[in-house]
Amino acid sequence: MRVAIAGAGNVGRSIAGELIHNGHEVLLIEREPRSVKPDSVPGAEWLLADACELDTLVQAAIQTCQVVVAATGDDKVNLVVSLLSKTEFGVDRVVARVNHPKNEWLFNESWGVDVSVSSPRLLAAVVEEAVSVGDLVRLLTFRQGQANLVELTLAADAPIVGQLVGSVSWPSDSALVAILRDGRVIVPTPDAAMEGGDELLLVATAEVEAELDALLGGHLS
Repeated sequence: MRVAIAGAGNVGRSIAGELIHNGHEVLLIEREPRSVKPDSVPGAEWLLADACELDTLVQAAIQTCQVVVAATGDDKVNLVVSLLSKTEFGVDRVVARVNHPKNEWLFNESWGVDVSVSSPRLLAAVVEEAVSVGDLVRLLTFRQGQANLVELTLAADAPIVGQLVGSVSWPSDSALVAILRDGRVIVPTPDAAMEGGDELLLVATAEVEAELDALLGGHLS
């Protein structure tokens, strides 16, 4: 997969390093010469240019990328990069970093954003996830489908403890995607039994979160 990342600061370089480690082809676009550090991300392609300019995106052959990540520290730049990538070049997947929570409402399909990642919200969710048992916690929002990645750690007395995955009447527009148990990742199968202490990862629309919360015996966070 070819991925273009706008912004080669600490966040952009970290993302690039992970993607390259996983076998992907990465292009970093950076407009500040002092931030162009090829030795910091071996294997990445670099382009010194302004990602908000159409000519830059043409030069970068953005249309050949499966994913564009707008990872700069400026929300205005991230929105422009997202919009151009989606509307002018038809990139399949656009992921954008939200730096200031007050701007989060802008990062949606109207600006070409498929997935927005708000650092403050993500950090808060991680804290909640670390200390909460029996609470439904929203970890990430997938804007294109208006669905959320949510997590809940089952309390020992949760209603579905001991039930099989296949016997549970899961709400429509929701799906159990993984069970984390004793340091292992378990792919849910119909005959898998749920245990107290299981960490459930689910994808669900916002409309069914309350129903899902009631089913799992949680309390919405």
